[in-house]
Amino acid sequence: MKVVETEIEGVIILEPSVFEDVRGHFFESYNKRDFSKYLPNLDFVQDNQSFSTYGVLRGLHFQRGESAQSKLVRVLQGEILDVAVDLRTESKTYLQYVKAILSDENKRQLFIPKGFAHGFVVLSETATVLYKCDEFYNPQAEDGLRYDDPKLNIDWGIDESSLIINRKDLEYQFL
Repeated sequence: MKVVETEIEGVIILEPSVFEDVRGHFFESYNKRDFSKYLPNLDFVQDNQSFSTYGVLRGLHFQRGESAQSKLVRVLQGEILDVAVDLRTESKTYLQYVKAILSDENKRQLFIPKGFAHGFVVLSETATVLYKCDEFYNPQAEDGLRYDDPKLNIDWGIDESSLIINRKDLEYQFL
């Protein structure tokens, strides 16, 4: 597995070793022993999976307080633009973000530590996204930021008229 550092401390891209032959391919998407070399004391407790069509934007979501979650995001089918926004007020990269293209072809995974808002937009016709979390979902701790917050100025990579966003995500406040 290759670990790619990003411009924001703690957010990393993981590129698995892929073994291909006439049958197809094989790779380990998660191995606790190997991951603990890079992410010690991390214990995933919940897997979440979503299926979306082109233009669906999910986010920017996060959990507050004790329910804050680290996430390991990957795409089982399709392609997304994944975004992690640093909400750690003590961080030198506060309100900066990392973007990564994740797809079933590149097999990249994005690790997002606690203290970040997370969202993605589907770039392919459809996409199935799987992410592991190190804390259980708590509806009372759920929160979010507007995807189009002018202070963040995120370029989602597709025309705004193509975006499909649910009402709840549109009701989040600007910073």
